[in-house]
Amino acid sequence: MLFKFQNLIVKIFNYIYSGVIKIGFKYVGKNFKIQFPLNVIGGDRIEIGDNFRGFSRIRIEAYSKHQNNYYDPRITIGHNVSINYDCHIGCVNKIVIGNGVLIASKVFITDHFHGGTDKIDLLLPPSSRKVISKGPVIIEDNVWIGEGVCIMPNVIIGENSIIGANAVVTKSFPSNSIIVGNPARLLRRIE
Repeated sequence: MLFKFQNLIVKIFNYIYSGVIKIGFKYVGKNFKIQFPLNVIGGDRIEIGDNFRGFSRIRIEAYSKHQNNYYDPRITIGHNVSINYDCHIGCVNKIVIGNGVLIASKVFITDHFHGGTDKIDLLLPPSSRKVISKGPVIIEDNVWIGEGVCIMPNVIIGENSIIGANAVVTKSFPSNSIIVGNPARLLRRIE
């Protein structure tokens, strides 16, 4: 009985929390559900479609400024997207997550790096280097991203693809791909 009561209290809290937190975004569709806590930076540059489901400890960050450098970030999340626990999405350029995408826990998606690899950058601590983007990240519709995956800048993941656990994706893949490994490679195409 106590467990059922606690579960009800958590559901009510998360319902209220979802309603309060969504006003900080540029746009949020209907049936938005998020669990506490959610860390958002630059919510006015983030759009989320209908039927979004987010679990605890997600970080969604659209940075418009870093150390006197200015950016125009855009994060677009489609309809029917589910993001599991402890995920981090970081943007200074553009990240698009299509419709029907399922993201497992501990996934990292970024469109930027702290500096380059030239001598001048390497003389600075990483946190002092200029943030640069090598290109946007586009995740097309119905992609399943496994546990612990890292998706790096300038990557397009084609629709209906599956990315296996702990893959580090540094290049683009076509639709219907099964992607595995570090660095990620095409295991096979889905017929």
